[in-house]
Amino acid sequence: MELATIEQAAFIYYHFLAIFGVPANFLSIVLLSRGGCGLSKGITLYLVGMTTADLLVIIFNVIIYYILGYYLPFPALRYTSVMRINEVINYMVVDCSVWFTVAFTVDRFVLICCQELREKYCRENTAAVVLVTVCVVSCFKNIPLYFAFEPDSIINNVEWGVHFKPTYFTLPGWVTYDWLDTLFNPLLPYFLIIFLNALTVKHILMANRTRRALQDQRNSKSSDDPEMQSRRKSIILLFSISGTFIVLWMPYVVFFLISRITGSLYNPAQNSDPLFIADYTGDMFQLLSSCTNTCVYALTQTKFREKLRNAIMYPFSAIIRYVK
Repeated sequence: MELATIEQAAFIYYHFLAIFGVPANFLSIVLLSRGGCGLSKGITLYLVGMTTADLLVIIFNVIIYYILGYYLPFPALRYTSVMRINEVINYMVVDCSVWFTVAFTVDRFVLICCQELREKYCRENTAAVVLVTVCVVSCFKNIPLYFAFEPDSIINNVEWGVHFKPTYFTLPGWVTYDWLDTLFNPLLPYFLIIFLNALTVKHILMANRTRRALQDQRNSKSSDDPEMQSRRKSIILLFSISGTFIVLWMPYVVFFLISRITGSLYNPAQNSDPLFIADYTGDMFQLLSSCTNTCVYALTQTKFREKLRNAIMYPFSAIIRYVK
């Protein structure tokens, strides 16, 4: 099958995404789970949850859906029942990945901005409850999607492929569900992260101004303040993760809003249509966000970077010891 230029680029891109994303996320899960990265148990649990969800996104949305499902000859993956299940899982793991990022942002917001709540909220037990709740809600929220699809064709009484039923776009129940799904992801989490980060920045600027004024009175340097040092580390990690999420999801959200507000549609057969290219590009950037957290951890966390370097060098060190 001849592919358009953007499809050829995506074909190559998704393979590199899978080659890098799977081992990077898996290694991050192992290193974070073992501890010793200088992070609290609560934040470590959030990071493990986010990385696990990102790994599942790479496996189901990239490897199975795009690579195996569309480019390689695996007929079993084209059965309607299988594709329906895969569609539900795709939506579910993306929802988990996105809302885990929201949960992490809320946790950091409470830690930095809400002194009265931080002791009660920023704990390992709270993180576990939040992550489990997100998983359960995402699972039940996407189950109706299984019934929103119908087969593309029926050959010898075997159903192949899937597409949305025409009634999905006309029946009030399905239309309501679609808008609630749209609000749930990507609109609400995307703008919620931006809003919380804006409040966090405002709080930090005001707190730092007040703290510097107090320290000037004591003839003390802010660089020696342990409170500001601790806050700075939390801010760097928060803004690195949520900032990367905002940037990489921006093309997808912009295309989504334009297409929904204007009602613009494109014909998949017209490969040069700007909307077709924008749709593919948005998906590519969105899926890239499932591979960036390992890089963020390595760049912002010294102890994680040391553990990552030791893990990468361990096979080579073992070979050298064996040779000697």
